[in-house]
Amino acid sequence: MCIIGIEELEFGVQDIEAAARFADDFGLARAADCNGQFPAFETLDGARILLRDLNAPELPPAFESGSTLRRITWGVVDHQSLEAMRARMQGQPGFIDGGDHLQCRDPNGLTLMVRTSTLHPVDLEVPPINQWGDMRRVDLPSPVYEKAEPIGIGHAVFFVADLAESESFYREVMGFHVSDRYTDRGVFMRMQARGGHHNIFLLKLPGRTAGLNHVAFTVRDIHEVIGGGLAMHRKQWTTFIGPGRHPVSSAYFWYVNSPMGGPFEYYTNEDYLTEHWTPRELVHSLESFTEWGVEGGIDIHTRRQKPRAVES
Repeated sequence: MCIIGIEELEFGVQDIEAAARFADDFGLARAADCNGQFPAFETLDGARILLRDLNAPELPPAFESGSTLRRITWGVVDHQSLEAMRARMQGQPGFIDGGDHLQCRDPNGLTLMVRTSTLHPVDLEVPPINQWGDMRRVDLPSPVYEKAEPIGIGHAVFFVADLAESESFYREVMGFHVSDRYTDRGVFMRMQARGGHHNIFLLKLPGRTAGLNHVAFTVRDIHEVIGGGLAMHRKQWTTFIGPGRHPVSSAYFWYVNSPMGGPFEYYTNEDYLTEHWTPRELVHSLESFTEWGVEGGIDIHTRRQKPRAVES
């Protein structure tokens, strides 16, 4: 199939002003064509974040209460690919044929839209890293970033009620490929046979109904992960966890708590997989999820781990 990227995330939020301030501070650019009707922001490749009032009538139904993601839009490569998706999506709950876009609901009640992609290539200079026997950065120091500028929306993670049903939908209807699994707990899936480790992660937890876990944004390198996280602390936003590294995808990360209903993640250095990759069956554990991680982030004054709040 020809889904090539996340085009848009549309949120219903309780506090639009706080959500817009967060998006600004996170490094997203104000979208030029929102006409002031509602706040809209863009990554460097043109993916958009839309913020609407929680009770806006144009929003689709929510799959959980409170501020959360209300619609995710996936882009396909061309009109022919859109026609192929039309054949797959017909008959799904909430199916709408909008001509140049298609819409339905996944098994968790989240509204999905598919349209021809408007994402554009991004040309960035990323200094290489030096490793033993492979010295590529010569007479040049590694960068230090004052803030992050997210390149694109890399993946979204959802809590699901029925893991098997959700996996079947994303494989058979959306055409995704399984990358790895946590036995009876979760599945990592990518849009195409060749691509980054995952574009969605479906997670089943005891007693947890459907909802948003987090959304993730690609940045240049680990130095931008650190610079972005520190910049968010400077703006008084709190860290969920990070910086750290996921063994399952090799990615470095920093999760920042957001007023949109789930953390926003900076990440980089994920594994790149092909059709030759064999999905692994892993046991979900602290070690498989996080090789290392800093709780609460890094203090911008001491440049050490932020001290825990003292309970009274």
